[in-house]
Amino acid sequence: MSGQPFFTPREIVSELDKYIIGQNEAKRAVSIALRNRWRRQRISGEMKDEISPKNILMIGPTGVGKTEIARRLAKLSQAPFTKVEASKFTEVGYVGRDVESMIRDLMEIAIKMITDEEIVTVKAKAEELAEERILDHLLPRPSTSENENEATVNINPSANSETREKLRKLLREDKLNNRFVDIEVTSKNSPIQVFSPSGMEEMDVNFSDMLGNLFPKKTKKRKVKVPEALEIFTQEESQKLVDMENIVKMAIERVEQTGIIFIDEIDKVAGRENSAGPDVSREGVQRDLLPIIEGCTVNTKHGMVKTDHILFIGAGAFHVSKPSDLIPELQGRFPIRVELEALKKEDFIAILTEPKNALTKQYVELMNTEDIELVFQEDGIAEIAEIATEVNDSTENIGARRLHTILEKLLDEISFNAPDMNKTKIVIDAGYVNEKIADIVKDRDLSRYIL
Repeated sequence: MSGQPFFTPREIVSELDKYIIGQNEAKRAVSIALRNRWRRQRISGEMKDEISPKNILMIGPTGVGKTEIARRLAKLSQAPFTKVEASKFTEVGYVGRDVESMIRDLMEIAIKMITDEEIVTVKAKAEELAEERILDHLLPRPSTSENENEATVNINPSANSETREKLRKLLREDKLNNRFVDIEVTSKNSPIQVFSPSGMEEMDVNFSDMLGNLFPKKTKKRKVKVPEALEIFTQEESQKLVDMENIVKMAIERVEQTGIIFIDEIDKVAGRENSAGPDVSREGVQRDLLPIIEGCTVNTKHGMVKTDHILFIGAGAFHVSKPSDLIPELQGRFPIRVELEALKKEDFIAILTEPKNALTKQYVELMNTEDIELVFQEDGIAEIAEIATEVNDSTENIGARRLHTILEKLLDEISFNAPDMNKTKIVIDAGYVNEKIADIVKDRDLSRYIL
């Protein structure tokens, strides 16, 4: 991130606009936070370590784009990203996940991310080695023997080499795809599974690794076609070529410098006025979260990970509680506050049509696989948006997630009958929408359960 050109805040917002409708204030805040990370990487000396990330607290109802903004932000910056729910954590000493597990999860994500990147770089070499192994199976190399009499029986090396090159040509032209070869595949199953108490996830994996190494690796013979064997050998050779020690080192650095953790439902651990009963999952969890967000060192099975420069994005609806109900120390660790707006009919129309991954576009592609042309008319989309707004107002407001429910109900019959329908064109207009779901909307009791 440090040396190469990086997105400007304006470009980051523009990228987020492709997938998320509205919420400009939140997009602006995260774009500045991401650009500040790039700026920090370009600073040398002690000041670089002194600059801490400006964590963000997103306040807004469910389904308005909080998680999606954070997820797209991580994808944009190619940063390790994990989403956790604050309500899943409990105070140390109680049954539940401990807060440090979020760092261990982030570390595993980073390792997979970097391993995938490294495998791409060694793919060409791995394919070469896999090709040689396939040729060895199709035409075993001549054995060299110390016994002169046996040596005379061996195939002429030049003739063998010529045959090998002919086979290589056929292999590359996909003319050996129907040939079978017998290969040995290493079984990855560990003979012993260890179940550990909650909060000891890293110990669980370490014990499994240690016990697994005590037993010899099992191999089993398989008869497979050449393309499948080539794929298996390519994967095996890729694993041999990547340096796991270096990957772990890079993963720790990437987590520490660019990691993003999205803590959802943070309002659920806020202390509420006049609350009674034990404070198991409220202030206790906040105090456990505090050192990680402030900056500490967490022990993982891959080594120690510092959390000082991980970007934390907290989010919550704050219907019952408010941000000021969080303990003061935790409030201070989220200096940037943004309020996300509830979605209106116009927003729903935009969500259904504008983003690259708009729901209507997804359904068009899904039905296209069954040779059905699905066409969403403007009045049909407006009617769906109107129904979503109405149901959100009259029942629980779940934001854009309501559109998923409505569209599933609307297209239920088409989705079920699609394989039996001939090539056809189906137009979704206001009349079609009203015919399928208007009655459900009018019956408030029914819409509560169905929409």
